[in-house]
Amino acid sequence: MSQRIHNFSAGPAVLPVTVLEEARNNLLSLGETGIGILEHSHRGKAFLAVYEETEALCRELAGIPDDYAVLFLQGGASTQFCMTPMNFLTPDDTADYLVTGSWSRKAIAEAKRFGKTHVVCTSEDRNFCYIPTERTNSPNPAYVHFTSNNTIYGTQFRSEPETPDGAFLACDASSDIFSRPIDIAKYGIVYAGAQKNLGPSGITLVIIRRDLIERGNPDVPTMLSYRTHAEKDSMFNTPPTFGIYLMGLVFKWLKQLGGLEAMAERNRDKAGRLYEYLDNSSLFRSTADSDSRSLMNVTFVTGDAEKDKQFIAFATAEGLDGLKGHRSVGGMRASMYNAFPADGVDALIDAMRRFETDHA
Repeated sequence: MSQRIHNFSAGPAVLPVTVLEEARNNLLSLGETGIGILEHSHRGKAFLAVYEETEALCRELAGIPDDYAVLFLQGGASTQFCMTPMNFLTPDDTADYLVTGSWSRKAIAEAKRFGKTHVVCTSEDRNFCYIPTERTNSPNPAYVHFTSNNTIYGTQFRSEPETPDGAFLACDASSDIFSRPIDIAKYGIVYAGAQKNLGPSGITLVIIRRDLIERGNPDVPTMLSYRTHAEKDSMFNTPPTFGIYLMGLVFKWLKQLGGLEAMAERNRDKAGRLYEYLDNSSLFRSTADSDSRSLMNVTFVTGDAEKDKQFIAFATAEGLDGLKGHRSVGGMRASMYNAFPADGVDALIDAMRRFETDHA
């Protein structure tokens, strides 16, 4: 087997090695069944046991109340951009959006197809390098939507935005879900593509209040109705069985490490070390405002696009892959999700220090 290198990719991203090893062992036979995990029927006892354990672990780790449904869907967070307003927004309603990056811009663009929208705040004036503190909600929004972590720009909400009476809070938590504890009861719906912190690409976790499901528009297409999936335990059609299985293994791994409190401490430590180096570097600098910095995606530059390219090439040769920033902003981005190892941060800092010595 080729030597594994440090993968800073923004997603699909690094998974725990123990999870990959267990999955590998079950590809040919799930336990003693004689049938591999990829081949099991989603209606069979073996997979149903996997499904039930995965949901139970999800609820335990996140403290999800019984009045919330846990759904395992497909289509990524991008499908949720339209599915949420399709179910809960009418032409006469207004939905409030906090616009803090590319994904929230895409989310509000989808909402405009179904009803009115209102921008609570935006950080577009400075290329989304901060989380705005000045916010103004519309008088009676149906819901308030925000993106908790912005992978491209390296910013993250420290706490949930305020929600006016009568509105529910909706969150795209794709890039920081299960990286820290959150109070699920504050939300109407939380959704996340799994490919950063929870598992492989191709599966989307949706946590949604049951009363909202019942209130949802009954006239949306069958596969785009939350009611459809809640009534059938995510098995109206064939679900992403391997994704559910792998997500369950990640949940077991998180529990073994001490749960979301322990993971939050681990993530603060990893990001803190890199930000400390950046704050004292004479060559590299962080691009996000200090009070808005993400613990998942650290974005940084040298201030010279050519030197950025040189560093990316240098880091790649050192076994540090995926550091090139998003094409819309350039520079570098170190994505350090839950499964990213602490020694990978040390390796990056060491490479930056040596590059700085030669190029400062």
